Amino acid sequence: MKQPFAFFDLDNTLLSGDSDVLWCEWLMREGLLERDTFAPRNAAMEAAYKAGTVGVHEFSSFYVGTLAGRSPAQWAPLRQRFLAEEIAPRIPAAAHAQVRSHQQAGHTVVLTTATNRVITELTAAHLGIEHLIATECELGADGCYTGRVRGEPNMREGKVVHLRAWLDARGLALEGIDSVAYSDSMNDAPLLTAARRAVAVDPDARLAALAAERGWQVLRWR
Repeated sequence: MKQPFAFFDLDNTLLSGDSDVLWCEWLMREGLLERDTFAPRNAAMEAAYKAGTVGVHEFSSFYVGTLAGRSPAQWAPLRQRFLAEEIAPRIPAAAHAQVRSHQQAGHTVVLTTATNRVITELTAAHLGIEHLIATECELGADGCYTGRVRGEPNMREGKVVHLRAWLDARGLALEGIDSVAYSDSMNDAPLLTAARRAVAVDPDARLAALAAERGWQVLRWR
């Protein structure tokens, strides 16, 4: 058996909240998005995600679109402020401790999130997680984000597809490793099912029912 792996979802798992929603709220407070027109769309998208009714491309494109027209350098100071003001205070001590426990045991820890890399890269670093699999953002010829997703979003079944590709690049197969996956959402049922062990963290109602049916461990961090 290869070295153990721990796969963590981010939003509402390691983080008390949703990175995309928090990002949009923060941009509206900063005056970078128009609240009157964007807030209802943001709320509707959050509700559709929780209900599992939104398509992966529609969901990912909606949030990646907030990056359009600015370069990585232009977003850099805003990303740092967003991490400090909105993300870091919302990561429970129990989440930090669970990540550290895997790292101290010599496990490879991977953060796998449907949220795009621009928003989550600094979060992974803050958590001390080296490996991040996230939805990727397209850069235009002018060096600015186009507002479009690059490749397939890292969401639902896509999380397993990207994880398999990530492992394959390291000469590994998902079936050949000892692994545990953590998530709060039924959207991550494919990931949880693919791992050798699954842990539901403050699960939504549908995931709680699935966890009870399959005998998965349930953690309460909030």
